[in-house]
Amino acid sequence: MATPHINAENGAFAKTVLMPGDPLRARFIAETFLENATLVNNVRGIQGYTGTYKGVPVSVMASGMGMPSIGIYSYELYSFYGVENIIRVGSAGGMQESIKLRDIVIGMGACTNSSFASQYDLPGTFAPIASYKLLRKCVDKADFFGLNYHVGNILSSDTFYNDMDMSRNGESPWHKMGVMAVEMEAAALYMTASRLGKNALAICTISDHILTGEATSSEERQKTFTDMITLALEVAIDL
Repeated sequence: MATPHINAENGAFAKTVLMPGDPLRARFIAETFLENATLVNNVRGIQGYTGTYKGVPVSVMASGMGMPSIGIYSYELYSFYGVENIIRVGSAGGMQESIKLRDIVIGMGACTNSSFASQYDLPGTFAPIASYKLLRKCVDKADFFGLNYHVGNILSSDTFYNDMDMSRNGESPWHKMGVMAVEMEAAALYMTASRLGKNALAICTISDHILTGEATSSEERQKTFTDMITLALEVAIDL
């Protein structure tokens, strides 16, 4: 069943999909971690693969950048391809002194400056949160592997170059509310999953730090955030 953005056949995706933003990271995950990975989608260069990890079927497909993009792909995977769980594996900018470069942040909630929720015509604000089943398994696995991780609120921003934050010399008001890190997709994923009765979780690696100015390269982001990927895969095969 082709959709406007996915040309895969029925049954092409596993019940759980890992979703990085970058199509090259999707290919890296498939080629490095999955056995017998097959390309099942490549519309607009958004590569999707299905293979097995430790004998369990798992898929990986890119989301592109931003909430409109992940909103499209997650909706179509959940609604038309029988996907039950989407685990975002991405990069984020650290916003707290206690969070270091390459640490893992697990988004229990996702604040946002986006108007994505306005489509639901709610009589108030909506708090996008992760699916507890995925969150609990992720924390248990992170403890088991001894990873440096943090659990809490992240910020899904519609803007990468934020003029208001730049005028504050990089100091964001989200910092004072304890928000761990900023990225651009999780809130839309959480809202889409909530609306459709599905499961979602965002796991991000700190690729740069707003307070310190430290940063990793694009190649590092594509190929070296392997702890996060392994963590997500271990959650995927335990669902």
